This record gives sequence, structure tokens and C-alpha cells, in this order.
Amino acid sequence: MTDTAEHAANIRFEHTAKALDAVTDKASESHVEDPKGHLHAPASGYHAHSWMKRLFPYESLEAAEAAFHMGNYVIDRKTGEKSFEPMSIYVRVGMHLLYYGSEQQDVLRWGKTQELLREQSVKMGREYDDPRSVAHILPFIESFGLGPSLGQLREPDPSRYGSFNEFFARELRPDARPVDEPGDPAVVSSVADCRTTAYQTVDLATRYWIKGFGFSLEKLLGGADLAARFDGGSIVIARLAPQDYHRWHAPVDGTVESFREIPGTYYTVNPQAINEEGTLDVFCENRRSVMVMRRAATGAPVVLVAVGAMLVGSIKYNDGVVVGAEVKRGQCLGAFYYGGSTVITLFPKGEVTLDEDLVRSSADQQCETLLNVGWRVGASA
Repeated sequence: MTDTAEHAANIRFEHTAKALDAVTDKASESHVEDPKGHLHAPASGYHAHSWMKRLFPYESLEAAEAAFHMGNYVIDRKTGEKSFEPMSIYVRVGMHLLYYGSEQQDVLRWGKTQELLREQSVKMGREYDDPRSVAHILPFIESFGLGPSLGQLREPDPSRYGSFNEFFARELRPDARPVDEPGDPAVVSSVADCRTTAYQTVDLATRYWIKGFGFSLEKLLGGADLAARFDGGSIVIARLAPQDYHRWHAPVDGTVESFREIPGTYYTVNPQAINEEGTLDVFCENRRSVMVMRRAATGAPVVLVAVGAMLVGSIKYNDGVVVGAEVKRGQCLGAFYYGGSTVITLFPKGEVTLDEDLVRSSADQQCETLLNVGWRVGASA
């Protein structure tokens, strides 16, 4: 990077850092305000936020807006209808860290960029663990229309949660998410309430969806030996938005074989960050936890990769989810605390045939499909 380019990158970084700090400060201060008025305000309404306009250079915002969409389309699996989900302000600021010039890759690897994302994630985790953060709960419920779903929770009374993060990682009643075709061990289930893409091979996923450079199974899983077991295998990517139920579940019956914690940063996992060619692959850069299962029905290995993302405070497994534990399809395995996140499930070559509607929407339309925990995503080949 030339001195001039480095100076320009530094200026843009400082603007972005101030903007992200302002977003999280606003969320921390606005306990009883609608979160769609600050942290989760639609990015398309950005210019209405004068406090942000003072921090972001206008020409940089316009350049980013011209180059990147301000949200994502998703497909309702039951109706087949496509709808648009606007991008939140904090996600857009995170996108700006990925996309602000030809020197972006040098900037992304700067220690100060990594530290900025870590600091902001820790900051929001601390804020939402504080007992005073319970004031955020009702505005969050009202803003995202979660009221009708409270009856599905193990604790349906919002006033009984001790912090916002406790509500964010809320548990469901055991009967709230029954698995499809419970008597058929060949069936594979969705691991989360999520936006899903599914590809019969990882190569197809990198052709249609995961387009950032640097992605490989070896990097994702943290080792060549484990990656080799999934060469040519299938992949299901489950993205959890902040308003979603933020726990993940077992896709099959099996036995837990191992865990591997891989340190990393906290880039946004919004599809815009995953789909853009020539950018850094965030799945292989972000903090993640790799769990290997041995599938009961076939003896094949199955991997679940819990990927942290921007403003995610922590990734935690449930008590009893340890090496040697037997788990059932649909059983809750763990939780993410505040922020969006992703769970990637990998199957060996030929282990599953993914459902045609998911494959079609993922490849032909390059669009995510809304699923709930326990819904079928495929079956043993």
C-alpha cells in the first residue's frame, strides 16, 4: 500500500470506527427506545440519522450505497413468496469495514480493525449482561413483533429475565419445535430458526454463495485431517438474524466426538459480506467453534460450525453437551449471545440428499429460505 493510499485508508477507518462506536453508544443509552430507531434502524433510512451523518463522510456512504444493496431477499418456504429484509445500521457500518477501497484487504488485516470489532462485541456483551439491560427487552419484543411467539418460550414472561442477553438466548418449550418425520432416522433437520442456503457440494457453495477469497474447509475447520473427511461433501448454512431464537439444535441423532475452538474476529455474516467476490472470506476469519458428531444412523461424521459475528458476545454449549454425549435430532446444543450469527453443517460426500426446494432457491435464485428448527432439509442418500 502506498503512503497516500494508507493515509486515505486510515481516514476512512477512523470515520467507520467513530460511526460504529456511535451506534453502540446509542444502543447503550437508549434502553427504552425502539431498537429500530438506532441499532436496528434500516440502513435505507440512514440519512435520517443526523448523529450518523456527522460521523460518516457523505461521499463514502453514497459510494457504498451505490455498490451494495441495503438488505437481502428471503424466501418463505411454506408460501414460496420472496420478501425483502432491510439491513440494520450496525450491519451496514460493519459492511463498510469490508468495502472501502482497493486497499481493503490491507486494512482488514490491520490489528486495529480486529481490535475495533473485538472491543465493540465485548462492549455490547457487557451492556446486555448488565441487569439494567432488562429495559431493552420490551422495546425489542415490540419492535420485531415477537409478542405472539412468547407463548412458545420456556419462560414466556419478559419480566422474569435477569438481563437482555438472558432474553436474547431465550429457551423454547420442549414441544415448541417438533422435528419433521420423527420416526425416520434418515431425515436431516434444520439446526436453527434461520435463513438457510443448502448445496449438495461445497464446490457449488463456493460457486453460488461463498465468494470471498481464502475459503477452504481446512481453514474453516482448523485442520487438514478433518477437512479431508468432508471433501466433496454437502453444506447447509443457517444464518440467524438478531430477532431470531438464538439457539442451535442437532440435525441428526449421534454421539459428540470432539470440539475445537478457533479464535478469530467478528466481521458481519450478512449475505452481502459472503457473496461479494474479491473480499475476505468471513467464515474462515471469524471466531468459531467446531463440533464433530458421529451419526447414529450411518456412522458418518457430521460437523457443526458455530460462527460468531459482529457484536456477538459469546458462543456457549448447553450443559451435558460434551465429548461422548449422545444427542437426539432436534435436541438443543448451544446458544449465541447478542448479535447475528451462523451455523454451518457439513456432511461427507454422498451422506445426504438435500431437499430440492432448498437446493433450487440456493443455486438458481441465490436466495436464502426461512426455516424453523426441526424442519426437514434432506435425508440419507
